[in-house]
Amino acid sequence: MRQRAEGGWQRAVGRGQRAEGGGQIDPGGRRTAYRVRRTAFLVFALALVAACGRKSDAPATVPVVTTEFDGEAALRYAGEQVAFGPRVPGSEGHRKAGDWIVAQMQQRGATVVEQTWTHTTKTGKKLPLRNILARLNPGATQRVLYLTHWDTRPFADMETDPANQVKPILGANDAASGVGLFVALADALQKKPSAYGVDLLFVDGEDYGEFGPPLVDVLLGSEYFASHLPDPGYKPVFGILFDMIGDADLRIPQEINSLEQAPEVVQRVWSKAAEMGRGGIFVPRAEQSITDDHIPLLKAGLKVIDVIDLDYGPGNSYHHTLQDTMDKLSAASLKAVGDVALALLR
Repeated sequence: MRQRAEGGWQRAVGRGQRAEGGGQIDPGGRRTAYRVRRTAFLVFALALVAACGRKSDAPATVPVVTTEFDGEAALRYAGEQVAFGPRVPGSEGHRKAGDWIVAQMQQRGATVVEQTWTHTTKTGKKLPLRNILARLNPGATQRVLYLTHWDTRPFADMETDPANQVKPILGANDAASGVGLFVALADALQKKPSAYGVDLLFVDGEDYGEFGPPLVDVLLGSEYFASHLPDPGYKPVFGILFDMIGDADLRIPQEINSLEQAPEVVQRVWSKAAEMGRGGIFVPRAEQSITDDHIPLLKAGLKVIDVIDLDYGPGNSYHHTLQDTMDKLSAASLKAVGDVALALLR
C-alpha cells in the first residue's frame, strides 16, 4: 500500500495507523488514503461540491431517482461469482468464473473479446491471465469504458491470525461486487440500449501481489489493456473503474488521482449522483489517493476515474481478510451505484 505524504511516498506499517500530518493510512495492504492538505486541492474540491450542490455527508435532500437497474439481480450475480470460490489466477475457480463471465455477456448480446497472456511474477511463477472485454453496440464510434477487476487476492494478508494470512479470500466486495454490477448493467442495456457504445472490461490480476512501494505483480490486467487497446486511437468519451461498491455501509468520496487527471469525469459522475438524490453515498469531497486499475489507463491518456469505497467494515477490518463475504454486501448499495452508472449511459 502507499501513503502519500510531504516529501514522498511512505510505507504503512500497521492497521489504522495515522501518517505524519494526520492522514489515515489504509491497513489493507493494497491502496492508501490521505486527507487533502494543499490549498489548491481544497479550493478545487469546494468548487466541485458547489457544482454538485452538496455541502456535507448528510443524506440528499432531493428525491431519489431510480432506473430499471436491478440491485437484487446484481447481488445474486455477485453471489454466483463467490460460489466459484477464490478466483486466484491459475486456479480452477478462476477459470470457471472467467468462463461464466464470458457466457453471461454473450447471452446478453455483447461482442466478447478476450486478451490472454502469461505474466512472470517476481518469484518466477508463470501466471495465466485473462481480460474479458464485452462490447455493446460495437459499431458506435462514441464509446464509454466501464471496468472492474474479477480476480481475488491469493492471501488474506490483513488477517490478525498468521495462520489465516496465507489463505485466499472469497472477495465478495473486492471483485464480485463489480462483476455483479456489470452483469446487471448488461441486463438493462440489452432491454434498452444506450446511444453510446459501451465497453464492459473485466480486468485480471489486479490484486495478486504487493502494492508496495514498489508495485509488484499488481494491476496486471489494466497494465496489459493500456498497452493493447482494442482499437487504433481508442479514446472513450469517459471511463469509470468500479471497485468495492457493494458494501452495505456504502460511502464513496472522490479520489485524488481522478480529480487531478480527469476532473471533468468526476464532475459528470458526482453531479449525476446528486441529481438522483445519491449525494449521501457519492460524497462530493476529495479524501483519497488510491493506487488502482485506473492509474495505467490514465497514464495511457484515457480519462478514467475510480469509484471506490475503501472503508470496508469497522476500521476497514474486512478488506483483504476472510471476512470479505456475501453477508457484508447489500442490494441497496449495488442499486444506488447501478442507477448512477446506468443513468450516465442514457
